[in-house]
Amino acid sequence: MLRLEEKLARIHAGAYRRKDFIIADAKDPDMGPGLHAHGPKRERDGTSTRFHTRAEFLDSIQAVIQQDIVDIMLTSASNLEVLVKRDAFANTGVKPAIRANDTTDIWVHRGSHHPKSPSRPFRTASLSRVRYGSPTPQPGGKIELTDLGLYSITFTNHLDADHASLEAFSAFRADAAANDFHYFLEVFNPNVPGLSPEDMPRFVNDSIVRCLAGLVAAERPMFLKIAYNGPRALDELASFDPGLVVGVLGGGAGTTRDCFELIHQAERYGARVALFGRKINLAESPLDIVRFMRAVADGDLSPAEAVKAYHGVLAREKVVAHRELAADNEITEAVLKPA
Repeated sequence: MLRLEEKLARIHAGAYRRKDFIIADAKDPDMGPGLHAHGPKRERDGTSTRFHTRAEFLDSIQAVIQQDIVDIMLTSASNLEVLVKRDAFANTGVKPAIRANDTTDIWVHRGSHHPKSPSRPFRTASLSRVRYGSPTPQPGGKIELTDLGLYSITFTNHLDADHASLEAFSAFRADAAANDFHYFLEVFNPNVPGLSPEDMPRFVNDSIVRCLAGLVAAERPMFLKIAYNGPRALDELASFDPGLVVGVLGGGAGTTRDCFELIHQAERYGARVALFGRKINLAESPLDIVRFMRAVADGDLSPAEAVKAYHGVLAREKVVAHRELAADNEITEAVLKPA
């Protein structure tokens, strides 16, 4: 069993401990924003003149896998194929996963207006290809990539759009069952206006519960990935059904304190998973940020202590930080600030 299965087994058995908190690295920007979201190629002095190439991005993914701290590595199917051919996951406890769909609200291309319309369902990846492999010239014929993927849905409070999204989700579940494929469910906050700040978290929680209520155990997601909408909303959902494992997504890059504070608060109010993309990929030192994320999740360091320790590592390695320590130890994301 990989760490993911072991941790989920303890969580479902009611034997959760802080070291069972699951950390995933979301290295799938090519499935949404595209080229620019791979991040700037940053020199040690903090300067940058271009974005990462695909080859450089693949190398950075492999480095995180081989560090063997994260529990899940989420990528596009095309990048996972390259990583599997490299044996990148060999001798690690990291579970590979693919982004199984790419809805229009994540098409944040430069100059694009797509995310301004209510989210529409769309799916590029072929589950049968990912699950059972594509023909190859090598002996043995096919390369199996993974049996796990992220399925994303965005409820918008627009009836036609939400109806289409739920119909597509139903078709995905049938395809997943036919291919013995497992999934975790990402639910974004609405990508278009129409709900008050007070109603939005309640709308999302109600939409999730209604969405899953008609599913038997074999159809349900392995866990959820949702935006952190504050302690009350997270606690409401996490405590509603102990059989439903709730995780939080990372959102924007923010400060280093935002990154560690989100893990700390999410774990405190019932989340058991964190899936961070930009907070890792855009860090000065992705491997070190992952290491300190684990320390915060385990309760070995407070968020403030972790920021100071992280800056200490950057100073020793002569890597220029994005911000001075005092600024980087500030909580800037409104949802993380004390009420």
